[in-house]
Amino acid sequence: MASGAPDATSDLDEVASAFVRLRPRLFGIAYRMLGDASEAEDLVQEVWLRWQNTDRAVVIHPAAFLATTITRLAINVAQSARSRREAYVGPWLPEAVDTSADPEVGAERGEALGLAVLLLLERLSPTQRAAYVLRDAFDYSYESIAEILQLEEANVRQLVSRARKHLGEGRRAPVSADQHRRLLSAFLVASQAGDFAALEGLFAADVVSVTDGGGVLGAARVPVLGRARVARFLANSARKFWPGTTVAWVEANGRAALLVSRADAALALLTIDASDAGIEQLLWIMSPSKLAAFARSLAGARRPA
Repeated sequence: MASGAPDATSDLDEVASAFVRLRPRLFGIAYRMLGDASEAEDLVQEVWLRWQNTDRAVVIHPAAFLATTITRLAINVAQSARSRREAYVGPWLPEAVDTSADPEVGAERGEALGLAVLLLLERLSPTQRAAYVLRDAFDYSYESIAEILQLEEANVRQLVSRARKHLGEGRRAPVSADQHRRLLSAFLVASQAGDFAALEGLFAADVVSVTDGGGVLGAARVPVLGRARVARFLANSARKFWPGTTVAWVEANGRAALLVSRADAALALLTIDASDAGIEQLLWIMSPSKLAAFARSLAGARRPA
């Protein structure tokens, strides 16, 4: 090699190093925007390919370039995802991810990470969602977000303000992580026993039980609403659902959750959203593909080698 010639191997190492350092943030942005860990991973890989093929001599700020690329790709995917989810069999819930080793999934704060919040984000436009995620989860300046979204800064401030208002409407303040776990533990005992009165005592008046089965046999196709209805539904189904199962405590999206298995195969992932009024939402993930995605996150498949 001629003296002074660039070392291709060294250059590739630098490219990979910069990307690996920012990878958790890229995944975190895409995941919060899409509510789909598998799609978020696909976008991260797409950004990696683009980064490899970019003329980096003209890239002044790699972090800004990569954040812009993942955000714009995620907006495109989110726009197309709406029509796909309209055809989804039964209720749709976000894919859950194990956060025990990476509590914030690449964010400076754990904002917009809980399944209940991700579900609310689905109601925002993709651009509004991007503005909120970049600002409240990753603390980007309004100026930086305006550059990423190619909007005026005043428009970005308005998008974030409206998103905060929408997410706060009708949602009570969540309980602490310790109280969340106690409520979930009490629910497990009452549910396994089919104890109607105990279940009813744990629920907020307007509790809802939502099951994402993706068409799997036996999964509820419509949400169950109201304290008495949800308690009755769970008490009546206890003898069929719980026998022969094992339950493992896991961490999903920053909060305690239950992974229910039968014959070594995952049957359901359950988490709750709760306030001082009691359990507000029971979120059951029974879709085989989403359970498989969570199993991959448990195994650390999101981590770069």
